[in-house]
Amino acid sequence: MAYTTKIDLPPLVREQLVRLLQQRLNDAIDLAAQLKHAHWNVKGPQFFQLHQVFDSVHDEVEGAVDGLAKRIAALGGVADGRLKTAVKGSSLAEYPMAAKGGAAHLDAVSAGLSRFGEGLRQDIDVACHLGDAGTSHLFAQLSRESDQLLWLIEAHLCDIGCTEARS
Repeated sequence: MAYTTKIDLPPLVREQLVRLLQQRLNDAIDLAAQLKHAHWNVKGPQFFQLHQVFDSVHDEVEGAVDGLAKRIAALGGVADGRLKTAVKGSSLAEYPMAAKGGAAHLDAVSAGLSRFGEGLRQDIDVACHLGDAGTSHLFAQLSRESDQLLWLIEAHLCDIGCTEARS
């Protein structure tokens, strides 16, 4: 571990937790960048509304970035927020450069949010198994928040072509 802390978790456990948190931090940084890409490049009749929505969702994801980084530091680790680290370590799909219209950007953003939420849900149980309720609760909180953001994005997709049962 990079820093000494009096947190009562063994150093090896904290190292595992820091690796887990760093993976989600990589994803969150990538997701934030994808949202800015969508914000800057969306075109079409829903431009203004989606431009604002993507910026708003970006701000929420930046909050997740900050929370993950602070938890890493609290555990005695170093939160690696460098872009090269995030790009190399992200589990999110690459954002499609061909996306132009609102539906294409909404679909790409929803895929990123979905993958981010999936990773968070997997990590809830791992952190709990490692004996760190604090990190587990952080993952659960961020999971709920990302699910809400996904709902917000998918509600806009519904306007474009909603069906009763969307998977």
